[in-house]
Amino acid sequence: MKLGLAVAPRDAPPDAFVVFRDDLERSIERAASLGYDGVELALREAAQVNVGALKRLLTRVGVEIACISSGQVFAVDRLYFTHPEEAVRRAAIERICGLIGLAAEFGAKVNLGRARGFIHDGETAETAKARFLACLDRCAQVADPLGVELIVEPVNRYETNFINNCQEGLEIVKESGHACVKLMTDLFHMNIEDASFGEAFKAGKDYISYIHVADSNRLAPGWGHLPFDEVFQVLAEIGYQGYLTAEILPKPDPYAAAAQAVRYLSARLKRSAHTRC
Repeated sequence: MKLGLAVAPRDAPPDAFVVFRDDLERSIERAASLGYDGVELALREAAQVNVGALKRLLTRVGVEIACISSGQVFAVDRLYFTHPEEAVRRAAIERICGLIGLAAEFGAKVNLGRARGFIHDGETAETAKARFLACLDRCAQVADPLGVELIVEPVNRYETNFINNCQEGLEIVKESGHACVKLMTDLFHMNIEDASFGEAFKAGKDYISYIHVADSNRLAPGWGHLPFDEVFQVLAEIGYQGYLTAEILPKPDPYAAAAQAVRYLSARLKRSAHTRC
């Protein structure tokens, strides 16, 4: 498994769950110096990145872009797939497709978190799902030839009312019918919505492509009460080899949070490898 860190440009909104909110070059250099294998970029649009400059930086510091997350597409610009207005849905598709093109430059995945939308008052879950799947289909047609995975992230009920737990995420991934559409899990959301980490991971083992890691309080791993022994045991059992990316609050300060996450996760990975030997 590899370790990642979620970062964002300096102008990211305050509610973005990233540790480093700064110039991307500085944030990526810090992540590399701490020992992370890669970073997740929380972006509004592809134009925020200079592809050539970023490729040179990644080569120099020895990290990769693991994922591009789309939460700001929803949070800042209010573009999302379940919007009642077709024009807004088209704009959301266009924005996500731009991120897909950017991800293809780096061999990265594209996260579909809050940009999927929600069930509007007076509408049914089936209406929201139909809109979501139609938009997802359009994006998958762009992503698949480029080799980019679109990863659907269940988000807890206090942040949205659509695709809350891993079972719901798994069902909609399967219903999409696209091989490039995978499931993303987030320990913070799972702790709220899923009855069992073990059962959820085992049920989705053939579809889980990426994992967000945070403790029960959204702080760095080790500073809450999540059962990480159980989590690492089941990840070993299902043979997960992808990224564990820290999407955590920058507390008590960004550097301390990032350092705690990589230190704690690295130790757990070593312990897990030793146990399997």
